[in-house]
Amino acid sequence: MKIRRLNPNAAVMTEEICYQAPVPDGKPRHILEEIVWHKETEVAKRRDRLPLLELRKQVETAPPPLDFKGALEGSKLSPALIAEVKKASPSKGVIREDFDPVAIAQAYERGGASCLSVLTDAKFFQGSFENLALVRQAVSLPLLCKEFILYPYQIFLARTQGADAILLIAAILSDQDLTYFVKIIRNLGMTPLVEVHSLQELDRVLAIDKIDLIGINNRNLSNFSVHLQTTQDLIAARQSEIAAKGCLIVSESGLHQPEDLQTVAAAGADAVLIGESLVRQPDPAAAIAALYRFAQ
Repeated sequence: MKIRRLNPNAAVMTEEICYQAPVPDGKPRHILEEIVWHKETEVAKRRDRLPLLELRKQVETAPPPLDFKGALEGSKLSPALIAEVKKASPSKGVIREDFDPVAIAQAYERGGASCLSVLTDAKFFQGSFENLALVRQAVSLPLLCKEFILYPYQIFLARTQGADAILLIAAILSDQDLTYFVKIIRNLGMTPLVEVHSLQELDRVLAIDKIDLIGINNRNLSNFSVHLQTTQDLIAARQSEIAAKGCLIVSESGLHQPEDLQTVAAAGADAVLIGESLVRQPDPAAAIAALYRFAQ
């Protein structure tokens, strides 16, 4: 997958990936590129309103982050559950009209989720950093900031709003940026969850130090098709390397039925990240119980 950037710093090329190509001419070629282009502009506007220096000062006074990976390892549910607070998506539109992020997060906590994920992208997922802050005030579970991270600024912003973990998407970041962002996240006491979609991306991530939580997204971000086989194939291909590094694997997307959880757990996934199939239900706590009925 080739992701072109609007504001490249330098050309960084691999055989199949171009992270920072020259300024694009024309329209984005797929939804992920469209999101990345918009995010670059969005972050620039945020910087104008609130400089990075001020953000860093706010981080210094923020409460210490919670142990995201430790919560997954200590989960009573198997596989451990990261339940997602998510109103909409580019592929499905609005998932829940009566969306109340706090009520949903509290239901997830009652239902036994180990951690929560909060969508902060506004344009494509109708999320916000304000939602992240509201959820932080309402629950005691560790929180993942689900964002398209392109700059350190976004990491500091997420920390000021209560994030304990940060999603990094390998498809949109160079190895240099991944390494740098992981270092920033670790220095802030948070956990990086690095998401991959292919064996090539998994190999890149396994070669980077201090990554011990890897998400395998079953959704193709260029066309949004979903295949649970992605989790099965990637774990099978690099099982020994994953074990040697002590990584936990999180299977993401396309998990709707108890049988789906059984499939990815049998493949070796330690945790699952689920949003849509829980948010759609009137009672998300009851939805968690139904989803894990095979474990009863």
